[in-house]
Amino acid sequence: MRTPIEANKLSIGYHDHLLFEDLNLSIPRGEISVFVGSNGCGKSTLLRSMARLLKPADGSVLLEGKDITRLSSREVAKKLGILPQSPISPEGLTVQDLVKQGRYPHQSWLKRWTEEDTEKVEEAMKATRVFELRDKPVDELSGGQRQRAWIAMTLAQDTEIILLDEPTTYLDMTHQIEILDLLFELNEKQNRTIIMVLHDINLASRYGHNIIAIKDGAVFNQGTPESIINCELVRSVFGMECQVATDPIFGTPHCIPYGKGRCILPTMNEAKKSV
Repeated sequence: MRTPIEANKLSIGYHDHLLFEDLNLSIPRGEISVFVGSNGCGKSTLLRSMARLLKPADGSVLLEGKDITRLSSREVAKKLGILPQSPISPEGLTVQDLVKQGRYPHQSWLKRWTEEDTEKVEEAMKATRVFELRDKPVDELSGGQRQRAWIAMTLAQDTEIILLDEPTTYLDMTHQIEILDLLFELNEKQNRTIIMVLHDINLASRYGHNIIAIKDGAVFNQGTPESIINCELVRSVFGMECQVATDPIFGTPHCIPYGKGRCILPTMNEAKKSV
């Protein structure tokens, strides 16, 4: 089965500075893939290039086997939806009006708004649990509600592939889990291919099937959290010493960083001194 999106000898960057050169990368279909890496390593840049928001200096991004730069904007929008970091909606725009924007790729001068469009918008709002908020202005919502509304808009596009750039940024712990649970459900129940950037390696390990660790303009390692998340990877990619334990609830890798702090276990003091 063909990978839905891949980078082929991709070189990307800004101005004369390339962040990635000759990069090859395949994203598995029907899984949650998560980019992790230190600040400034290019995770968001890579995501933007995969969404055709950044033109490659060389190489290509293939969407369903076709060069994404040679597809029309409408063709891309029917296959791929992207939620950028900290999106801003016009003042006073209601949740329902925001979500309806996700149907614009399916409109044309020959095809106006249909009953199917209405159904897709309602389904997206119900799936993201914002249907009861449909008449409220987006700028009056809480951070978690607002993020769910934007995800609903992306869902209304009805694309198999969804890209999200740090969807939990600026959210408290409760809303972070709420958003990631929602994305997990969309993957489980609707088999959506989800690609996102996350800063928290523990949340990436809990929710991601496929982790892509980025360092120095290259993929340092890629695979399941269980197969690649270890002390060596964290040290190499993040420059941090840690222990990697097993999450007592989910059984996934859990990174415990060394550092200063209140320590009540003598064995931990000894461990820190040995680093």
